[in-house]
Amino acid sequence: MKDPSRPAVVFDLDGTLLDTLDDLADSMNAVLARFGHPLHEREAYKYFVGDGMDKLVERALPPSERNPSVISHCLKAMQEEYGLRWNRKTRPYPGIPELLDALSGGGIPLTILSNKPHEATVAAVAELLPRWEFRIVLGAKPSLPKKPDPAGALVIAQALGIPPERFYYLGDTGTDMQTAVRAGMTPVGVLWGFRTEEELKDNGASIILQRPADLLSYLSLP
Repeated sequence: MKDPSRPAVVFDLDGTLLDTLDDLADSMNAVLARFGHPLHEREAYKYFVGDGMDKLVERALPPSERNPSVISHCLKAMQEEYGLRWNRKTRPYPGIPELLDALSGGGIPLTILSNKPHEATVAAVAELLPRWEFRIVLGAKPSLPKKPDPAGALVIAQALGIPPERFYYLGDTGTDMQTAVRAGMTPVGVLWGFRTEEELKDNGASIILQRPADLLSYLSLP
């Protein structure tokens, strides 16, 4: 039964639930090496990711190569490479399993909204987060604008029958915080992901979490 008064949670995936950075960096560097472009250090990828795979590819390419033809060609190669190695190093962040246990035990509806392609999002959740029930898992689709457009977040709220203002939206980038603000959800920035506290606050975070368990006090859970 739908209960519009209960709180709910929307999670970003990469940089929030799962540490995907190594597999993304390794995959993109393999593409860059294949086409003779300079590689990047792991830390640089924290600022390449977050807005979809097409933007990751564009940002990783040398500025002189950022034209539609090269981006399209490298995007296809990136999809192939990431498809081969996406689960080699990717794991939930420390404290995430315990947080999900507590939220599930408290009856909090859990959902995921990612700019990762939808099929890859569903596959990652099924393999790496199989113990928990996520009511909705939504990745990037051609029919749905990517974050920071609030459309995906609002689709989730409508499907669950819970007003947007009852949602806590957890993410690690400014894009996530903008999405939450535009959707009318509570923007919760996490510091274990890819970006800084300053970026999160500048983009509207009203809550900052140092560690996953810190969320529980806002939901009146132990």
